[in-house]
Amino acid sequence: MTDTKTIWMLNHYAGNMLASQGGRHYFFAKHLVRAGFRPVIFCSNLVKGSERCVNTEKLWEERRAEEIDTPFVFVRVRRYAGNGKARILNMFDFFFNVQKAAKQYAKLHGPPDVILASSVHPLTMVAGIRLAKHFGVKCICEVRDLWPEAIVTYSSKIKRDSLPAKIMYAGEKWIYKKAAAVIFTQEGGPAYVREQGWDIEHGGSIDSTKLFHINNGVDLEIFDRNLRDFPYSDPDLSNPDIFKVIYAGSIRRINNLGIILDAAKLVTDPAIKFIIFGNGDELASLQNRIAADGVSNVVFKGHVPKQSIPSIVSQADLNLVHWEMSPLLRVGESYNKAFEYFAAGKPVFYTVRPGYSIVEKYRCGRITSGFSPQAIADGIQAMARLSPEEKAEMGSNARKAASNYDFAIHTRKLIEIIESRCL
Repeated sequence: MTDTKTIWMLNHYAGNMLASQGGRHYFFAKHLVRAGFRPVIFCSNLVKGSERCVNTEKLWEERRAEEIDTPFVFVRVRRYAGNGKARILNMFDFFFNVQKAAKQYAKLHGPPDVILASSVHPLTMVAGIRLAKHFGVKCICEVRDLWPEAIVTYSSKIKRDSLPAKIMYAGEKWIYKKAAAVIFTQEGGPAYVREQGWDIEHGGSIDSTKLFHINNGVDLEIFDRNLRDFPYSDPDLSNPDIFKVIYAGSIRRINNLGIILDAAKLVTDPAIKFIIFGNGDELASLQNRIAADGVSNVVFKGHVPKQSIPSIVSQADLNLVHWEMSPLLRVGESYNKAFEYFAAGKPVFYTVRPGYSIVEKYRCGRITSGFSPQAIADGIQAMARLSPEEKAEMGSNARKAASNYDFAIHTRKLIEIIESRCL
């Protein structure tokens, strides 16, 4: 590149990345700066709609992530709780306000050369396409959740053949058509477009050559630094007499950790212990369950700093990838925590079976034979019985997997897309 190109990244929910010094677009920005780009991240001033990230009375406020030399532009939106009307209005706030804020920002700092607009909700991508047209540049749309496929899958009110669903699918198709490139975090994203018959080869209007896949991943430089600088001590983690099965993540109803407790009750190997790190609205009820049921092989450790996670998962005998089984898993996995597990260089066990399975591709662990407490219990006990050599090989393969999902590599792929499709 002969001159510095500015790339704006729009992500409604990126605000917490500044405080945590991590996350997909934070890591992209870090490596884009090193490659000679000038990234700017636009996000809402709320973290997941519950906590104010930047208290701004103006339309937008700029804060700088000095460690990656990247500005965050926090756009004002309304508060919300739950998944009702207020959350929808919050999305529309960001849709309208990010466009106003971006135009004001451009008058002060210059326009972008490329825009990357990232879901989860599609209004952010529509805003990116509109801004790209305004500035005469190209927009890359990044799909981290399939909407409306997720709504149709989980909602009992909106059926696939209903008028609202058809309108939303038409909007999704429009986004893919208008974008200069489409990046799916799930490997089966391009196949999903073909399933819908939207690509040119199947009579549609979308050029399949502009469909790409860049999964979530891990910044190994930061992971290894945190592993070194933030050691985490715990008597269970340092106990050589137990087989440590670790889960680190949210403890909410959607995570369905109750099935893990059910599985733990069926485990007969006295050496196996489930050690759960994290917080959420289900924590208290699950703690009450293990007390009431007399479950002695499960312990909840509560919230820990993000920087401590590398140390924790690196002390596991087995790291547990767990979430709710869903038909959407057919298009692949993009579970953030899995990549930190891989980076730890320890075997991994999946309680669900995703399409395009990473653990099967790299042979770095195993997948449950079924989504039931007994199948999960049997699978974990089988992992505990593996020889030290088998466990070591799986751990080595896990680290190899992480190296292929390092954001240094992901950003090189992103730059190739930018340069081939947008500049």
